[in-house]
Amino acid sequence: MSAPLLATLGSGGLVGFTLGLVGGGGSILATPLLLYVVGVAQPHIAIGTGALAVAANAFANLGGHAWKGHVWWRCALVFAALGSVGALAGSTLGKSIDGAHLLFLFGLLMLVVGGLMVLPRRGTSTTARPVDAKMCAMTAAVAIVAGAASGFFGIGGGFLIVPGLILATGMPTINAIGTSLLAVAAFGLATAFNYALSGMVDWQLAGEFIIGGVGGGLIGMLAATRLASYKNVLNRIFAALIFVVAGYVLYRSIGALTLG
Repeated sequence: MSAPLLATLGSGGLVGFTLGLVGGGGSILATPLLLYVVGVAQPHIAIGTGALAVAANAFANLGGHAWKGHVWWRCALVFAALGSVGALAGSTLGKSIDGAHLLFLFGLLMLVVGGLMVLPRRGTSTTARPVDAKMCAMTAAVAIVAGAASGFFGIGGGFLIVPGLILATGMPTINAIGTSLLAVAAFGLATAFNYALSGMVDWQLAGEFIIGGVGGGLIGMLAATRLASYKNVLNRIFAALIFVVAGYVLYRSIGALTLG
């Protein structure tokens, strides 16, 4: 097995493993890994390729949640459809921004995600909201904003979608996680499609990355079951990893901006 293929499969496996182990936020490592481990030269190609891989991982995890009845399909379909419009708009804006500037913003986003992962999560109970004009308007607004952010950065956006669904609809957290996966997949496909129109998706690389991600995801889900009692510790460890990677992304992007 060649070194580039091993790096791609291993990077995809790491993303899949973290997604299976800690859930939302795991896919944010896809772009840095494609850039600095796999060796993709152009940030936009890394984002477009990573978005396709994120969508595939979300589809792979959706089946399990759907089988367990965690997916609220009407909310999922509406959220995914509206958010995909935002993802197309966000990815169009992202393509127009210089790669070094985009990576700098991506590094800042990683700091935010890492911070959210170490915040204590309160187990507050929620009550499903009535389907009225207010709820529909809030759901639409959250979907478009989350989709735009997902498309702009080429990320899954689960860390935005899950609390957004809970806020808009009042659904339980486990249902928000399952329902969010359809949106993550749709946003990733919309972003990848937009980038592909500009020739910014490496299809072979995406396939290899996805294969690694599927294998890593299975291992991560098995590990999550065994390490469920250490969930908070795992989140903190992963948050620390995100902070380290964010620092490196900011260092590289600032260096590129200074040279530019």
